[in-house]
Amino acid sequence: MLKSLKVRDYMNREPVTFSPETDLFKAVDLLLAHRISGASVIDAQGYLVGVLSESDCLRAILGGSYFEEVGGTVASFMSEVVETIDADANILKAAEHFVERNRRRLPVMEQGRLVGQISRRDLLVALKSFNDHGVPKTG
Repeated sequence: MLKSLKVRDYMNREPVTFSPETDLFKAVDLLLAHRISGASVIDAQGYLVGVLSESDCLRAILGGSYFEEVGGTVASFMSEVVETIDADANILKAAEHFVERNRRRLPVMEQGRLVGQISRRDLLVALKSFNDHGVPKTG
């Protein structure tokens, strides 16, 4: 059986993050280099202020190409409304959130600060481990 069912035990504790001042194309380079679809944006005090996704980047580049002004900072293109999950949340709650809202990742928060990120892949690893250790398999 799993030692824990908490998000904190399966999250990435060192996620890629951006500052609002990060250049858009530097952010795109980092997303591509790390093979991730988005990253949290944090301010100088470590507070979550947004998320920059592949979709945000595409929208920025397409919009800029029409006006021949491609580029800018992450702050200009990030999504400011961010869904998060608490570090002590149950991983089954996180899995339900991913399925119901079709999310790929969630910033993980503790006392108002970003402490990690959990992805669908992280949950699959955790739930497979759970299944490998005692839950009856179907099929």
